[in-house]
Amino acid sequence: MTPPAGTATVPQAIGPAVTARDVIAAYVGLTKPRIVELLLVTTLPAMFLAAHGVPSWRVMVATLVGGYLAAGSANTYNNVIDADIDKLMRRTRTRALPRHRVSRQAAAVYGTVLGVGSVLVLGLAVNWLSAWLALLANALYVFVYTLWLKRRTSQNIIWGGIAGCFPPLIGWTAVTGTVAWPPVVLFMIVFFWTPPHTWALAWRYRQDYEAGGVPMLPVVATRTSVATRILIYTVLTVATSLVLWPVAHTGWLYPLVAGVCGVWFIVEAVMLLNRARAGADDTSARPMRLFHWSNAYLALVFAAAALDPWLVGR
Repeated sequence: MTPPAGTATVPQAIGPAVTARDVIAAYVGLTKPRIVELLLVTTLPAMFLAAHGVPSWRVMVATLVGGYLAAGSANTYNNVIDADIDKLMRRTRTRALPRHRVSRQAAAVYGTVLGVGSVLVLGLAVNWLSAWLALLANALYVFVYTLWLKRRTSQNIIWGGIAGCFPPLIGWTAVTGTVAWPPVVLFMIVFFWTPPHTWALAWRYRQDYEAGGVPMLPVVATRTSVATRILIYTVLTVATSLVLWPVAHTGWLYPLVAGVCGVWFIVEAVMLLNRARAGADDTSARPMRLFHWSNAYLALVFAAAALDPWLVGR
């Protein structure tokens, strides 16, 4: 219909076209590759430690692919369940679902396909024990952490974080087919490491979690209290890491790296506590300094566990 004479037409605002590349990137983003990368960092060293050297390349590839699919599935479900709060947080509002690059239904199907694929890859190409452990980790992350604990308690990451401790167990069982004490110690290292790592990040983005209604510890506790708990869990992490030395009968490389990195990790936690006690705000307290070092600490300690039997021998 032609508008009346003298009436101006107002053009409709059209957003940028979504390309196939954008959609692919959105689906990859649903798996949270940075988090998966950290999980795989704890899987591969456990395999080297279990093999006392270099494990079969076929088993390594199948385990890493299956592990990526399992973690990617859990992370995708996390995106689906948390879509409502992700759009409220600056740190997460650019994810695929808040930007409507992928629908929640499509993401749920995608997460299911990844989960089924992980079980089949691990079960058929590695062994069924590793496959069931990956499925259990997936279920714990989705149902225990994301659906039950995350929005209800500041203890969410302590118990919900157990799901992220499974990669060392999966890596070990992929090589040996059984569970033993060394991977249990590696499991406990990640268990104690997760709270200070996550609380430091939540401290930096405290306002985001507060806006999303997520009771992360930095949202509900004072800075000094958070820093104190970070120090406690850091000390537990370092102490547990040293237990691997006699349990796995490592050479000199592992305790040297674990000891040096552990001391520095504790020093960072002490400095964070001192800044909190001095009244530093969220920015000047520099919690991300400890967050980044915690990443480096975990990678170095697990790398030492992998290289020790290969370079030093038993």
